Amino acid sequence: MSPPDRSPHRDPPCHRAPILTPSPLPPPPPRAEILGIPLAISDYEQVMDWMDATIAAGGRGYLTAAAVNLVMSAREDPAARAAVLGATLAVPDGMPLVWALRALGHARATRIYGPDLMALYCARAAAAGATGASIYLYGGRDQNALELLERRLRERFPDLEIAGGHSPPFRTLTPAEEERAIAEIDSSGAAVVWVGTGQPKQEIWMHRMRPRLSAPLLVGVGAAFDFHAGLVPQAPLWMQRNGLEWTYRLAREPRRLWRRYARYNPRFVAGFARQYLRERRSAPKPN
Repeated sequence: MSPPDRSPHRDPPCHRAPILTPSPLPPPPPRAEILGIPLAISDYEQVMDWMDATIAAGGRGYLTAAAVNLVMSAREDPAARAAVLGATLAVPDGMPLVWALRALGHARATRIYGPDLMALYCARAAAAGATGASIYLYGGRDQNALELLERRLRERFPDLEIAGGHSPPFRTLTPAEEERAIAEIDSSGAAVVWVGTGQPKQEIWMHRMRPRLSAPLLVGVGAAFDFHAGLVPQAPLWMQRNGLEWTYRLAREPRRLWRRYARYNPRFVAGFARQYLRERRSAPKPN
């Protein structure tokens, strides 16, 4: 009589994308909290060095360029909060966040503007030639807009390797569509996936997709896709430096943006005022 089969039970093959175990990541730049969101006290070069180190180490993470509306969304929406707090690195995308960090004593805080971070990193990758990081573009208004973005990036950075791109529909993806997107991104071999689907949608997507994608880095940059494609003009530099970019964008897209700014800007000011006074009261008194 044959002995009983004691081999472990094996489930049938699963065709879903595997859950990948991340490798250790290089330490991120120092951070400080604004309204409960840790923001990097850094500059473009330090952030890009961290990105390159993460890729070289075989690590996997995601980065978000956080604007005021994302910080405030995270205070109201549990999914957005989990996504932002789950980010490997969040950088201050807007000047109000930089001013808030400086008011708390972090004099080295500088703005890490998502569109500029994308352009600077593409320039770095192109300059590195064959050793530069390849990129994937996920987002955009539609496929035509995405193709325009690809053309503009290739014109601006001829040696940049764009491994692929996909413009998802605005609705929630079906499970089958999600699996196809994962397979396409993974098969591209891209080192950096730039995500431009708007905040907080892109952060929630990165948080959910991070365990299932093999690319070392996912980077959420919001409106950068429209800016670099030439579909939407950017505010003049003097307005950006003085924290007035929101007024320029509101004038350009009032129907889309007025509710966001009317809701979040006053709440941010009030919320940070409370944080500032609380931290001032709790600071050690000089002898």
